[in-house]
Amino acid sequence: MSGTDIKEVVKEKYGQAALRVSSGGSSCCGATAGNGCSDPITSNLYDPSLFGPSLSGPSLSGSSLSGSSLFGSSQAQQIPEEALLASLGCGNPTALAKLNPGEVVLDLGSGGGIDVLLSAKRVGPTGKAYGLDMTDEMLALANENKRKAGMENVEFLKGEIEHIPLPDDSVDVIISNCVINLSADKDQVFREALRVLKPGGRFAVSDVVTRGEMPAEIRQSVLLWVGCVAGALEENEYRAKLASAGFEKIAIEPTRIYRIEDAREFLCGQNIDVDAIAPQVDGKFMSAFVRAVKPQRKESCCGPTCCQ
Repeated sequence: MSGTDIKEVVKEKYGQAALRVSSGGSSCCGATAGNGCSDPITSNLYDPSLFGPSLSGPSLSGSSLSGSSLFGSSQAQQIPEEALLASLGCGNPTALAKLNPGEVVLDLGSGGGIDVLLSAKRVGPTGKAYGLDMTDEMLALANENKRKAGMENVEFLKGEIEHIPLPDDSVDVIISNCVINLSADKDQVFREALRVLKPGGRFAVSDVVTRGEMPAEIRQSVLLWVGCVAGALEENEYRAKLASAGFEKIAIEPTRIYRIEDAREFLCGQNIDVDAIAPQVDGKFMSAFVRAVKPQRKESCCGPTCCQ
C-alpha cells in the first residue's frame, strides 16, 4: 500500500471513530472497533474512576510509569467526557511532559482534543495549546469539546502532521499520542517537528514502538496499521530517525510492554494465528514515552577573537 492509500484508510477509520463518539458510543485504537474485541493499547490511560478498577491495564514490565503515580485521578473532571471517549492514544503524554505556564504546545494528531485541553490547563491563560488533525469529524468533535470546556487558549488546526501549518520556531513543546506510528513518512514528520519547535524546544510523545522485527503478516495489514501496530518503528530506528532529523537528548522509556495475551485481544478478528507468531510478538511491542530536544541555536561569530 502506498503512503496515500494508508493515509486515506487512516482518515476514514478515525472519522468513523469520531462519529461513533458523537452518537454516544466509544472508540478504540482503530482496527478492533466494532468487532467485539477489547483494546489493550488504548484502555486505562487517564482517569481510573472513569475506566474502572483496573488501573494498570496490560503488563507494564520493567516500567516505573504505572499505577496512580502516572494517571491523575482528577483528569476526568477537567474535560468533557466525549474527549475521553474519543481518545485513540497509547499513553498519557500530558502526565509525562513538562509543561510550564505561558508555553505554546502543539499536539500532532489531536483527535477529540483530550491532550490539547489538558495541556491548555497546564500552560494557563498566558500559554496556547494547538491541536492538529486531518479528519473533519475529529476536528468537529474537538471544537465541540473545546466549547463545552469553555477554554479560550485552544485552537484546532486542519492539516497533516507531515506538513504542519505553523511557522518556524513557534512552539515550545510538541506532544502526540499514538499518531506518529500511523504516518507512512515518519522522517518528514520529525523534520517538520524540528522546524516548528523553538531552539531548545521539547519533543515529548507517546507512541507504539517495537523491539526487533515484527512478523510480516502484521506489517502488511493496513487495518493493523490503523490499529497502531503495523506502522510502529523499531526503537533503535526511532532514535536514529530523530537524530537524523536533528534532535538531541533522545530517550525512549516503555510505559506498557504487551504480552501474548494482550496481542491476542488486539489481533482478534484479524485472521492471524496468534499462537503461531507468539514467540515473535510476546514482549516485542510496547507503548513508550519518547523525548528529544531541538538544539539551541549556535551564536554566530561576532568579532576577531570570539572564535578563538
